[in-house]
Amino acid sequence: MTFSEENYLKTIYHLTAVSEVDISTNAIAEKIEIKASSVTDMLKKLAEKELVNYIKYQGVSLTDQGQLAAKMIVRKHRLWETFLVEKLDFSWDEVHDLAEQLEHIKSEKLINKLDDFLGNPTEDPHGDPIPDANGRIIKVDKQLLSEFEKNQIGICVGVKDTSSDFLKYLDKQEIALGSQIEIIEKESFDSSLRIRVGTKEITVSNKIASNIYIK
Repeated sequence: MTFSEENYLKTIYHLTAVSEVDISTNAIAEKIEIKASSVTDMLKKLAEKELVNYIKYQGVSLTDQGQLAAKMIVRKHRLWETFLVEKLDFSWDEVHDLAEQLEHIKSEKLINKLDDFLGNPTEDPHGDPIPDANGRIIKVDKQLLSEFEKNQIGICVGVKDTSSDFLKYLDKQEIALGSQIEIIEKESFDSSLRIRVGTKEITVSNKIASNIYIK
């Protein structure tokens, strides 16, 4: 597969994770910032390779072969993110763009050795699950912080928004994976939260709380 084909498969995979219906060409075009007509051309190519099921005007879904291929791309991306954070001391807001480049390395042997070197992690630095060599994923039960109520306590296990700006905000507030978060107060007006992280008390908006996963 070309880099572009791999990017399309990964995009469809991520969009499928938040939708129970076939993915529209417009949704893909918006996600990767390209014209819908160009998306249609690529979907036809992927359908010819039996990587997607595509019916004009009805949307697209991954075939079993396409699903596994997408998981392997995601596997490489998240393993490289883990390597960059754990072994090269990059911060979690720096690694996405680098992993976008590294995920296209073709060597399966290299990726499996990388996996073993890292101790076969099941989650990346953002708390997202890492598929194993067979595409299996260990899912963690989690909720959004915005769903918690007063006096509840949980542990930060991931983020929904992995943008650099959001991760830098969390760093500033000393919120990281493994941080214990206690709900001190929840405002009925706007659902903003007063929380305790370690010994620090801060107020976070509903938008912020809707992007932090807790268990």
